[in-house]
Amino acid sequence: MGNTKHTGPIKISKKPDPKLWVSKVPFGLGKVKPHHIRDTMKVVWENKDNLPYATRILTQGVCDGCALGVSGLQDQTLKGPHVCTTRLNVLRLNTMSAIKEDILHADIDDLRKMSSTELRKLGRIPYPLMRKPGERKFSRITWDAALDKISDKMKTLNPKQFAFYTTSRGITNEVYYTLGKVARFLGTNNVDNASRICHSPSKTALSRSIGVGASTCNYKDWIGTDVLVFWGSVAANNQPVSTKYMYAAKRKGTKIIIINPYHEPAMDKYWVPSIPESALFGTKIADDFFQVNIGGDIAFMHGIMKHWFEMEKNRPGSALNHEFIEKHVNNLDDLRTKVTSFSWEQLVQSSGISKERMLELAELLANSSSAVFVWSMGLTQHRFGTDNISQVANLALLQGFLGREHCGLMPIRGHSGVQGSAEMGADPFSLPGGGMDEVNRGRIEKIWGFDIPEWQGDIVGVTLENALLPEDHARKLKLYYMSGGNFLETMPDPDFVRQTLENIDIRIHQDIILNTSTLLDAKEAVIVLPAMTRYEQPGGGTSTSTERMVYFSPEIKGPRIEEARPEWEVYVDLAKRVNPEKKELIDFEDAYAIREEISKAAPNYYGIDNLKKKGDLFQWGGAWLCEDGICPTSDGKGNLIPVELPELRKPEGHFYVTTRRGKQFNSMIYHDKDPFNSADRYDVLFNEKDGSELGIKEGEAIVVYNQHGSFTGRAKFEPVRSGNVEVHWPEGNSLIPKGVYESFAGIPEYNTAVIVEKAETYFAHKDTKYVEKRVEELEMEPN
Repeated sequence: MGNTKHTGPIKISKKPDPKLWVSKVPFGLGKVKPHHIRDTMKVVWENKDNLPYATRILTQGVCDGCALGVSGLQDQTLKGPHVCTTRLNVLRLNTMSAIKEDILHADIDDLRKMSSTELRKLGRIPYPLMRKPGERKFSRITWDAALDKISDKMKTLNPKQFAFYTTSRGITNEVYYTLGKVARFLGTNNVDNASRICHSPSKTALSRSIGVGASTCNYKDWIGTDVLVFWGSVAANNQPVSTKYMYAAKRKGTKIIIINPYHEPAMDKYWVPSIPESALFGTKIADDFFQVNIGGDIAFMHGIMKHWFEMEKNRPGSALNHEFIEKHVNNLDDLRTKVTSFSWEQLVQSSGISKERMLELAELLANSSSAVFVWSMGLTQHRFGTDNISQVANLALLQGFLGREHCGLMPIRGHSGVQGSAEMGADPFSLPGGGMDEVNRGRIEKIWGFDIPEWQGDIVGVTLENALLPEDHARKLKLYYMSGGNFLETMPDPDFVRQTLENIDIRIHQDIILNTSTLLDAKEAVIVLPAMTRYEQPGGGTSTSTERMVYFSPEIKGPRIEEARPEWEVYVDLAKRVNPEKKELIDFEDAYAIREEISKAAPNYYGIDNLKKKGDLFQWGGAWLCEDGICPTSDGKGNLIPVELPELRKPEGHFYVTTRRGKQFNSMIYHDKDPFNSADRYDVLFNEKDGSELGIKEGEAIVVYNQHGSFTGRAKFEPVRSGNVEVHWPEGNSLIPKGVYESFAGIPEYNTAVIVEKAETYFAHKDTKYVEKRVEELEMEPN
């Protein structure tokens, strides 16, 4: 941890800098780009029935979009107002009125004809609902009836047979904390959260490399660092406010490097709407792109380090920060042995990057005095995600890019407050203040006043699979309590997910809106519970941003869904019904009482109970974790982790596939067209050279398939690394294998090998063994 405190926002120079302009044509007329003014006007129109409330949410609340941490219209990085299209798109979720009763109680098949986008636009869930097998409609029930039904079922089950899950949809630390506590009070460690399918490897890798699973630096450190590297991250699309920070960094002379299989237009050039110069003429963001193969990042990073070790051999002191390594780093010899064991041929083939290009980045980093490494799901959503992040940490440790200004490791979060989920204990591997080890478990048991189960809880993917176990199995999932989320559109193999969800006795969906998974059958009952948004919670709530800022978001005056309840309150109510004899151990009077207990249970959150009004915040751990190179590990040093080169096997003529995001927030899609490249949701992005070799023309119908499933779309030629293709998520999830998890953090694999063919070729052979034979050519990837 560090002693230096964050110094607050800084100003951007208003003097124009023409060398950064994309074009002298104002507003990017004629170019493919987002239309921010038009999109803003659309949001105003959508919220016209509740504009005063919408305005108060924007000006008083903490953003419930990405985890950049904008409070009201201000943040801690740059002075001036900040608002982005992601936040504006999410706004309507908070201002909608209730779903009309005639629609809510329509025949279930009529509702099932709607997409999640259409269901979302119907409005808020107004009151508790239930539907049993054979019933054609949802029935209105009381809260008492709903919670009694759930508690009665729980009393009959082994605690290993029920589970909890929470998404990151505006969820506050108070909700995460209460859920983690309630789960253990009820005897189960089967509690997980949305981080499992996005950044869980980041926490795991950083914990083993530097002793703490969070961003070590701030967004301010971007501005003035020598090099800012984005690895597998399209921050311009997923965290749009960050483009303002990139602009400020460019003005300070920072070189921005993008490492991604696709030369993402959003990270190349951007028109930042809140900066007049950029809004008019655009801003050149990237100084260089390194287009790796999907899954080739470890080989690329091995190549950079191999160059460093060769540079050191030829001229000692030319590539590594020996002073930092000697004082603060372990395992240099082991890492050197591993890195130099790989041939250049292996590294080039796996990464897709030439030895010469690897040297360019190796020299840039070696000659820089500071750097910040930022990454997202392009690195984490692999079966080797933790090793990916450990490699990034290796680069930082070898250069001493840690624990000081303009340096650091940053897993950029795509959801507001999700950083707090595991830190609050809503995780099968975590409790407040640490892991499930004996010492921390004993500490929390003293605070909570009850025993915590010692058995290992299941991650979300395994929890779903447990629904298909035999009826008498001790871990057969019979009740699943989900706060938000839609596994049909976030997990691999949607058909399999559907099968698991429909094989659960009682499924509870606590949410603010309906989605496609809400409408699936269950063996005994589907129960739907209306939740409050973070802005409706009495006593307000807190959320933790990417940079560890803990913000207070106040309750905001406005219209209410009459029967919606604070999510933490529902958990407590349920727990007291299941175990009324010990209800005093789980009771919270209000949100403030939860914050008081968090302050005791999670040492990093000491003082959270002092957050009471708009604008209140603090940053746990100081401005820089591992300040002065001292890590919160057993010996105070960072650990270099030698990692293996992952096996990326695909036959000649086949492709790696990965999923990408368009105009969406998580799985919530807001437009069928990507504003950065005009791709629609069923366009398959791949290299024009690859298309030519396959005889495929742009716009032609094609089929992407493998042993897991198929995806029918249209060819769209884009600057994607040859041998790789990209499909939109979640539409392309049918191609992704089920049951393949990263061994350390349990994140599902979202990448695999595929065949790409003209649709007419594929369907012409549909009655033969042709497709089966083609699929057999794909070697099964190791789990």
